[in-house]
Amino acid sequence: MPLRQGVKWHDGKPFTARDVQCTFELLQGTGQEKLRINPRKSWFTTLKEVTTKGDYEVTFHLTRPQASFLAMLATGWTPIYPCHVPPAQMRLHPIGTGPFKFIEFRPNEVIKVAKNLDYWKPGRPYLDAIEYPIIKDVSTRLLAFVAGKIDYYNGATMPQLKDLRSQAPQAVCEIFSANVNRNLLVNRSAPPFDNADLRRAMSLSLDRKTFNDIINEGQGDIGGAMQPPPSGLWGMPPEMLATLPGYDPDIAKNRAEGRRLMEKLGYGPNKRLPVTVSTRNVAAYRDTAVILIDQLREVYIDGELEPLDTTQWYPKLTRKDYKLGVNVTETAVDDPDPTFYENYSCSAQRNYTGYCNPDVDKLVDQQSAEADIEKRKQLVWAIERKLAEDDARPILFYPRVANCWQPQLNGLTIMANSIYNGWRFEDVWLDR
Repeated sequence: MPLRQGVKWHDGKPFTARDVQCTFELLQGTGQEKLRINPRKSWFTTLKEVTTKGDYEVTFHLTRPQASFLAMLATGWTPIYPCHVPPAQMRLHPIGTGPFKFIEFRPNEVIKVAKNLDYWKPGRPYLDAIEYPIIKDVSTRLLAFVAGKIDYYNGATMPQLKDLRSQAPQAVCEIFSANVNRNLLVNRSAPPFDNADLRRAMSLSLDRKTFNDIINEGQGDIGGAMQPPPSGLWGMPPEMLATLPGYDPDIAKNRAEGRRLMEKLGYGPNKRLPVTVSTRNVAAYRDTAVILIDQLREVYIDGELEPLDTTQWYPKLTRKDYKLGVNVTETAVDDPDPTFYENYSCSAQRNYTGYCNPDVDKLVDQQSAEADIEKRKQLVWAIERKLAEDDARPILFYPRVANCWQPQLNGLTIMANSIYNGWRFEDVWLDR
């Protein structure tokens, strides 16, 4: 794979093939430097090594064919790191080769970047700088946009979009499917949730349509681990999805079966199961958790919400220091490999539930090596069915959101299927 010549890091040093090689040594854990958390390691298990030929050519050597490899290289989750800057320094003052240079990060206040005057693409970027104000409260953030203090509002929910259109009719908004599902995390090693019948009862309590109606005003999607069609390429057709455990549209029947399973375990109207439901203290997580707690009551489970700061949430998940949780799973690209290897394979760091099925791992490897899309879909759907049958990580719903901007902002392209791509902003300009 040839590399563009003459590209420089933000500190002026040349970008070379050795930086690519160093990056994948870092991701695979084979280099001298180490990452504190490395969820993408599971993406690249088929990568044997990266070799260089001169300063501007690299070769990726795989142990077997992998249909998704190029797509994974192209995502926003596969940046190339500089060899000469250690990860500890990158966490505090990152550098890259992109159109903007990092200037400042003040926690809970602002992130600032400025135009890279040495950017490899002549005439870009158009903007001199970008400021990202950090506004935790969604209502305050909305008011700031309506007042014209913010040029770009990212990820407006459907109820927020209604307010935006009435209060800021001049705003340009584009609705898209972000491929960011909400899901139920169950610590499978923590009693009593190590019992398969109890996990199944929780899956049977779910009313996904109600989640969608309340949070998305009916505009979201119901799906499994893969983003459902038509937005997603790999998700099951609706009629097939409805045959999975917990997806039968007859909610009353599902819940009756869920109560029967709980009663078999000794629970009932007079002996309910109390549990803490942990989640990140952000509206997208918190609102979903409140609805989940209400639905779990239908199968004799009384949940109490535990909202956690972001700095506490992810370490808690990594330690598996929870019983039940509501999570938001972001996907780098609509492709089975990142989804399955990152979240469901036995050794994956983001396999927060501890789910492990060697037969599923074999199927994941099999679909990964399959080049024929239709044959691969059949394998993906077999994996989806097994994940549902194992109650691996029940998917609650897929939201739709809107990105909105003031009319003076031009050149934006909203990417579908992932929130991590399309952030270079090199073609964006302000017409004041």
